[in-house]
Amino acid sequence: MLKQIICLSTSPWHPFPTRKQQVMSRLKDARILYFNPPVTYIARFKDKSAAHSAKAHRKGGQKVAENITVYSLPPILPFYNRFRFINRMNQRKIARFVRSVCRAERIDSAVLWVYSPTSADILDCITYRGIVYDCVDRHSAYKGFIKPEVVDGMERDLARSADVVFATASGLYVTLKGYNPRTYLVPNGANYELFSKAQLSQSVPDRMADIPHPIFGFIGTLQPCIDLSLLEETARKRPEWSFVLIGSELPGAVPDSLRTCPNVHFLGLLPHEELPSYAAQFDVCLNLFRRSRLSKDVSPLKFYEYLATGKPIVSTLQPEQVQEFEGPVYISRSASGFEEKCAEALAESDPSLREQRIEWGKESSWDGRVRSIESILVENGIFPDDNR
Repeated sequence: MLKQIICLSTSPWHPFPTRKQQVMSRLKDARILYFNPPVTYIARFKDKSAAHSAKAHRKGGQKVAENITVYSLPPILPFYNRFRFINRMNQRKIARFVRSVCRAERIDSAVLWVYSPTSADILDCITYRGIVYDCVDRHSAYKGFIKPEVVDGMERDLARSADVVFATASGLYVTLKGYNPRTYLVPNGANYELFSKAQLSQSVPDRMADIPHPIFGFIGTLQPCIDLSLLEETARKRPEWSFVLIGSELPGAVPDSLRTCPNVHFLGLLPHEELPSYAAQFDVCLNLFRRSRLSKDVSPLKFYEYLATGKPIVSTLQPEQVQEFEGPVYISRSASGFEEKCAEALAESDPSLREQRIEWGKESSWDGRVRSIESILVENGIFPDDNR
């Protein structure tokens, strides 16, 4: 039986895959309408890419797989995370657009799969046969134009209305389980088949050819929750070590002082399929999160991708999820101990530690995660049981 899914995502389908794309692309026997998140009327005047996104809803759908079509939502009013009446207005607008797409696509009995607390206010404006809330962050901990109590209130209402709730971290699970007994902990995962290629000998990418070893590598978005001051302190203490940062940069996230470190190399955003060839050159992988309410409950994709490479990993104490992997993963409990853990990881000589990381990487594969998700949805009657 072909399932129908309306996915209201918080990440655009392009340019790189997050949990949303990884899950949607692995759901079996499903026809999926994937809606990129909307931009606000203000954002499109500030950011050229946002201006482009604001017009994308006029172009219709883009087929990214045989069973997945991606649409962009129309622009919305700002301050919706501060004033709920504005969010209700936005969600009515989004609902009209989604309904029109569903009519055109002949979608009439879909599971509504959502990622943002703001979707609490779309539920009365759209027809669906079940609701899945997949919570990947402590949304009320984000900075910007939000009121935490408003965001938490929307999340509470959404979780209570959902047929099934997934949480990526234990802190999120505890909160959401209090609203809905049908809440399940399913952490993020890794594309093991892709990142395990870093276990093999790879030709050195041109952009890394002149970077001397040892190389400490980071893959991910450079944003305020990443502790770049810790990296800078270590880079200045250890000029013989190289630090490679791969990923996009949010405005203001990278201090100018870090750019002056001659042993720190910014490679920017790279095609996802090329990342294993770069990770293969790392001697140690870095997971760097500042201590904060947001970081505490993050389930970092990069961490599971690092596991798949088999490389030594040095991590800060947050997110809390990484503490389950201590031993084969080197966890620094203080800023002063970070350099020591890096040196310890660099000197690793026990092959069993590498084997354990690889085994954890296999267990964390997206294929396995999505099989768990599908089983839970069958168990709760959201997906049909094809074995009956």
